[in-house]
Amino acid sequence: MADYQVHPSAIVDDGAVIGAGSRVWHFVHVCAGANIGKGVSLGQNVFVGNKVTIGDKCKIQNNVSVYDNVHLEEGVFCGPSMVFTNVYNPRSLIERKDEYRDTLVKKGATLGANCTIVCGVTIGEFAFVGAGAVINKDVPAYALMVGVPAKQVGWMSEFGERLNLPLSGEGEALCQHTGARYVLKNNTLSKVS
Repeated sequence: MADYQVHPSAIVDDGAVIGAGSRVWHFVHVCAGANIGKGVSLGQNVFVGNKVTIGDKCKIQNNVSVYDNVHLEEGVFCGPSMVFTNVYNPRSLIERKDEYRDTLVKKGATLGANCTIVCGVTIGEFAFVGAGAVINKDVPAYALMVGVPAKQVGWMSEFGERLNLPLSGEGEALCQHTGARYVLKNNTLSKVS
């Protein structure tokens, strides 16, 4: 007996791996080659392709398709109706399945509602992509990205709060909720224990 929950309307193909405590909601389709971690929530109408990995404790909200070659590390949040692509220049009349580009979303990142992630990028740990943004290049860890195409407008803590830091240069800030200290040096933000 499975140690995860699947709604009766969902389809989980034979061969899919789903970790303990995960929940697969209404009208979800998980393909045979998918590898899904523990404690994952797949909201209504989610599609998960064959060549996909989803880490522990990810939350995929309603109407998200996670296509082949998309890899989510632990604790990634995918907001409602956000979009992943896997072909950079698609055409209906030209077969391009051998041109899929890998997309990596690192631990703890947030992808806001209706944002679009163009294939072939890496989104850094705990980055925060605002609702409706279009990501077409790599995103640094902890970066706050908004707009079309997305531009960095700030830095975010692991808790999900904006930090009072310049975009570049050097600085230090404390997360108001956790007291964690963050240091900006050489245009890279790090959490200091």
